[in-house]
Amino acid sequence: MPFKSQAQRRKFAELLVEGKISPETYEEWNRSTGGKKLPERVKPKRKTASAGPAKRKTTARPGRKAKRG
Repeated sequence: MPFKSQAQRRKFAELLVEGKISPETYEEWNRSTGGKKLPERVKPKRKTASAGPAKRKTTARPGRKAKRG
C-alpha cells in the first residue's frame, strides 16, 4: 500500500526507528509509493449533514415565572 502523504511517511519512519514496524514493511510501502510527489498532509473529508434536526436549548424567558402545578 503506498504512502498518501509526507506526514504519513515520516510517521512510518518514526515507527521503524522505534522498532514498532519491520524494515521490510517500511520498504514495501516505500517501493509501492515510488517517486511520487506527495502532499504534506491529506485533507480531511468534509462532514456530511447531521442525521437529525439540531436540538434547541430551552431557557426561561425573562420576566416570566415558571408554572407550578
